[in-house]
Order: sequence, then structure tokens, then C-alpha cells
Amino acid sequence: MPTLPLAFHPGGMFDPFLLLLTALVLDACLGEMPLLFRHVPHPVVVIGRAIAWLERRLNRPQRSDAARRARGVLVLVALVAAAVAVGAAVQAVAAWLPYGWVVELFLLVTLVAQRSLYDHVAAVARGLEQGGLAGGREAVAMIVGRDPHSLDSHGVSRAAVESCAENFSDGIVAPVFWYVLFGLPGMLAYKTVNTLDSMIGHRSERYRAFGWASARFDDLLNLVPARLSGLLIAVVAPLAGGRPGRALVCMLRDARRHRSPNAGWPEAAMAGALGLKLAGPRVYPGHTVDDPWIGAGRAEAGAADIRRALRVMAAACGLQAVLVALLWLTLGR
Repeated sequence: MPTLPLAFHPGGMFDPFLLLLTALVLDACLGEMPLLFRHVPHPVVVIGRAIAWLERRLNRPQRSDAARRARGVLVLVALVAAAVAVGAAVQAVAAWLPYGWVVELFLLVTLVAQRSLYDHVAAVARGLEQGGLAGGREAVAMIVGRDPHSLDSHGVSRAAVESCAENFSDGIVAPVFWYVLFGLPGMLAYKTVNTLDSMIGHRSERYRAFGWASARFDDLLNLVPARLSGLLIAVVAPLAGGRPGRALVCMLRDARRHRSPNAGWPEAAMAGALGLKLAGPRVYPGHTVDDPWIGAGRAEAGAADIRRALRVMAAACGLQAVLVALLWLTLGR
């Protein structure tokens, strides 16, 4: 992947770090821009359509596991290469055409999910407060894969908090991390791999072999961002009435209890920050996961805890923006 230039784009207006900082501010203000994406497809939707098209043609059930795994590797390599090529092309346009940086800025705003995550998690708290358990279940079904009908109000609240923590890493910190290292090609490559993992990186009979490479590569790309996310959450823990030390201890002690090599880090930090127990046994359509609990607090979470988690997430997003600003001031022109 091409390295990120640390200067103003020739012929353009923005240093890459300033461009990223601007995108973070705009995303926090504008969110998903639904009116716009009624008329043009969202970049992640385009990626998802490509994945679905390739999966239908290459992941035939009559093929052996070895053949399906090989085809899954081919899909991963092809789509990541395409993402890098598109990112490099857009970055070249942004570098040389007057106001070409607007195209790159638009993609950055759409590929970072601060406001979107906040709104979806807040909808769960609002659903519980206004519609009771039924309202909470309906809202949480939009952001988690588990069976919402198996959840009581505490389970709905824990699911929302867990989704807030995990997606803070996957949807916010990781894209920014890979942009800082490799520019738009890095961010697009990460979003492609993350979308592959969410669509085909499952352990079901259909996807176990075909999605194996995508799931493992997603784990690799999230190793550093997940741990960085946990640190950011721990630092801002006082905004939820917690202590950074308690959040760090919980993260270091409990993160490896999670079945994911990465999701446990932000979730454990959030559990410590809020004084909760997260994860634990969960029911998904067709199967039950009997995982250990993460955190030493209470399991009886409520809508107020969801709102505390949102305060932590928003503050962690702010802290990340400050770090990007520092990069701009120290490494930019």
C-alpha cells in the first residue's frame, strides 16, 4: 500500500491529517446523510454488493471445503486490491486537481461511523425508555446479531453497551488508524475487509470455509486498533463515574476471555469504566454461546448505562480527534 504523504497535497488545500480531522468533525455533525444516499449508493453498500455477487458465484455448496476456502482467499485478495487501487486513484485526483480533495473528504466522512453508531445505540436507550422491553428489543435488533426475543431489559442494555464498545473499535478507531498509516487506500482496504468479515466471516456451514481468510485477516487488521480503543475508553472513564485504573485492570484481566481476539479489549475497558458485567451467555438464531462474563460489576444494566456508555464513546471520539490534531501540528506542514 502507498504511504501517506505528510504534506499538503500539491495543488490542493489540505494536509492529510487536517483532512481527516475535518472529516471527523463533519461526521459528528452530519452522520449518515440519508437524503444523499437515497440517490447514490453508500461506499460500503457498493462493497457489500460486490461481496454478495462474488459469494453467490463462487461459494457453491457442492464444492469441497478446500475449494471454497481457496475461492474465499481469491475474493479477499481481489477486493482488497480493488479497494487499494480505488483509494490510490482518488488520492491522486485529490493531490493534483483543484478542489479534488473534496472527493477524498467525502469518502472519509462516509467511512467513519461516529454519529451513526451514536444514533443507533441511543435508539436502544430511547426504545427502552419510551417503549419498554418491546421497544428496546426492536431497536437492539438493528445493531446486534443475537436473538432479541431471548433478551430481558438487562440483556438489551448489555447488548447495546457491548455493540457501542466493539463498534467504536471497528467503525471508528480502526478506519482512522489505517488512514493515518496508509491514507485513503488503507482506510478503503480496511473497510473492505471489515465488510467481508461481517458478511461472510461466520462459522456457519455456508461460510466457515469461504469466509475463513476474510475473518482471519480482519482479526489481524484489528489487533492494534482494538487495544488502542480500549486505552481511549479507559482514559475517559471518569466521564462515566469510573476510574481509568479500574478500566485498564479490567481490560488487561478480562479481554482474553472473549472469543474474539479483539472485541474483548474495548468491551472489557467499557465494562470496567461503567462497573458492569458484559458478554456472558448469549442466544443467537440457531445456537447459544456460553461465554464467560467480562468485568466484575453488575449484570443488571439499564437505559441509563447505555447513555453512560454513549458519553464514554463520544469523549473517546473527541480524544481521538485531539490525537489527530496533534499529528497534524507535529507532522503536517
